[in-house]
Amino acid sequence: MIPRYSRPAMAAIWSPETRFRIWFEIEAHATTALAEIGVVPKEAADTVWEKGRDAVFDVARIDAIEAVTKHDVIAFLTHLAEIVGPEARFVHQGMTSSDVLDTCLNVQLTRAADILLADLDALLAALERRAFEHKLTPTIGRSHGIHAEPVTFGLKLAQAHAEFSRAKERLIAARKEVATCAISGAVGTFANIDPRVEEYVAAQMGLTPEPVSTQVIPRDRHAMFFAVLGVIASSMERLATEVRHLQRTEVLEAEEFFSEGQKGSSAMPHKRNPVLTENITGLARMVRGYVTPALENVALWHERDISHSSVERMIGPDATVTLDFALARLTGVIDKLLVYPANMQGNLDKLGGLVHSQRVLLALTQAGLSREDSYRLVQRNAMPVWRGEGDFLTLLKADPEVAAALKPEQIEECFDLGYHFKHVDTIFTRVFGRA
Repeated sequence: MIPRYSRPAMAAIWSPETRFRIWFEIEAHATTALAEIGVVPKEAADTVWEKGRDAVFDVARIDAIEAVTKHDVIAFLTHLAEIVGPEARFVHQGMTSSDVLDTCLNVQLTRAADILLADLDALLAALERRAFEHKLTPTIGRSHGIHAEPVTFGLKLAQAHAEFSRAKERLIAARKEVATCAISGAVGTFANIDPRVEEYVAAQMGLTPEPVSTQVIPRDRHAMFFAVLGVIASSMERLATEVRHLQRTEVLEAEEFFSEGQKGSSAMPHKRNPVLTENITGLARMVRGYVTPALENVALWHERDISHSSVERMIGPDATVTLDFALARLTGVIDKLLVYPANMQGNLDKLGGLVHSQRVLLALTQAGLSREDSYRLVQRNAMPVWRGEGDFLTLLKADPEVAAALKPEQIEECFDLGYHFKHVDTIFTRVFGRA
């Protein structure tokens, strides 16, 4: 985790202090469950909670023990015994390290998902507000980067809202899928620990019991979780790339907010660069980069190996912290985005009316011409305009074959900008449930 791209709440989930606190809770809840079924003394379970509940686990001390034991869970249990005393011998009864590590990881991932879901809600709210603000702001739609037909800026933002709504649904599903608990012992057979302990710990930690854990929780669950984060990152890059293109000098239909005192370039004082969306693009690449290692973690040897462990120690914190930061940044971009309707209209008019070519084509076919002839006539008049040699409407009216099929007012009707927006309310209702 890099502090520059970290926010405190998400980073705290992955701190050693939080990790050891979760480990303690797993072990303490398991000891309580063991006491309830008569495997360990109830007094011992009570002592574990009494001495450990408010304890401050010494990270440096645990690291020092691990330097000798070469085993992180044993190092923690040794330190816990220093705090709890003799009753600590009843902790970790019948459990294996993966019971602690895997259950803890899933607790951390669900907590991270909750923050990311809140981030998505904030982004969705910003997109909805700005979409309705520019619901009928005309702008040019582009295909292949070339002017196509008119749209509204609100529709662009509505599309993004719909995409991130899908992202939220996927993340909710991924959170549910990864929210499992395993307290099943070596190779997952429950030979030395009762399944009721797993059920109790799962309930206390907000998880569900893993149906079959082969000493580790199956990593297909985690692969799906990180894959969803990768898709969210791609959606973020899609929207960030749109803003970057719209901010280009030759376009300048929208741009990132530029604050008082902000500097765009160390050399050129006039520069206002899309640095935030460029940053989001880069961060999205990093989040996607963690997907492949998560997929490769699925194939472990037999009942377990630890080839996944080093991967998850990196991608768990890095993917969630990075995505949290990037989502917050994107929300800020949308919330403060500077929009220039006059420039949008100017770009709409840049091609001298060519954006209405399809309407003329359809009008000619409806007047009785074949599609091939209609296309030929429209293109014949469009190409000079493309080269800057005249106005499309004027050329069409002067074309004898076009004039033979369409009256001047019929041609003019094809240039009605509002025609393209007659179903905006329908689309907004589909996306937002209201128009």
